[in-house]
Amino acid sequence: MHVAIAVVGFRNAHDIVECLKALEGSTHTDFEVIICENGGAEAFASLSAVLPAALPGGQPVRAVMASSNLGFAGGVNVGLNETPHADAWWVLNPDTQPEPGALAAKVARLARGDCDAVGCTLYRPDGSIQSHGGRWWAWMARAESLGIGRRLGDPVDAAWVERTQNYLNGAAMLISRRFLERAGPMREEYFLYCEEVEWCLRALELGLKLGFAADARVLHAQGTTTGAADDVAQRPRMPIYLSQRNAMLVTRDRFPARLPVAALALMSQLALRCVRHRAWRQFGYGASGIIAGVLNRRGAV
Repeated sequence: MHVAIAVVGFRNAHDIVECLKALEGSTHTDFEVIICENGGAEAFASLSAVLPAALPGGQPVRAVMASSNLGFAGGVNVGLNETPHADAWWVLNPDTQPEPGALAAKVARLARGDCDAVGCTLYRPDGSIQSHGGRWWAWMARAESLGIGRRLGDPVDAAWVERTQNYLNGAAMLISRRFLERAGPMREEYFLYCEEVEWCLRALELGLKLGFAADARVLHAQGTTTGAADDVAQRPRMPIYLSQRNAMLVTRDRFPARLPVAALALMSQLALRCVRHRAWRQFGYGASGIIAGVLNRRGAV
């Protein structure tokens, strides 16, 4: 199975180089890497200066410069469009470092033929689990990361993950040709955050299935591009505004009848979190995002 690995960069050449070093050890060797640089001409030149033409195993590496900052979804779609010959696509964040067997485990799960996209275990540098997969709670407009906070090496019930998840973490999701042909590309007007949630929910509505490869493990240094700090009171406007706005857009696009209840629920969750951390400014960022989503405002900010 020939896999195109689609990476979206934004002025973070160092992250991409480290990701490529990890991919050099992949036990599944039939792949190529396509990188969409969203950060402009200077960033593209810096990236091009440090990229190899191919990995030591012969896998091609190619970068393309986006016409403007297209956001995550737009950058992913560039990667998909640039590799129409692939059998499957691995959407991979630049700040990830897959373990050697990760892609092989994902390909093996997809090859069983009973699913159309495959998730994996994402873990942080301290060994704690970020996600095995995700569950979107529509009435609350809330994403739940399955397995969050557990430790790498803890037993994982793969069947439970597959029964429970309704979206895959966009930092490392493998999609099949059937998935792309049936569900279509990511929605670019989301720009950043929740686009993988909407993509997977859309696919499920079309009868497609989501799988999980328990042996696929990927290190993720979350937030290096967006500046989404762990401390709520230190988070900048963009990630807070977009995450809240796009939660409303997911609701509007997939569960429109639930929009009023979900908006109230999301505002309540935001208020509780920000009051607890005394993050008054961040509450304002998030509240404006929720209102924007209710008003169906889309695109970059």
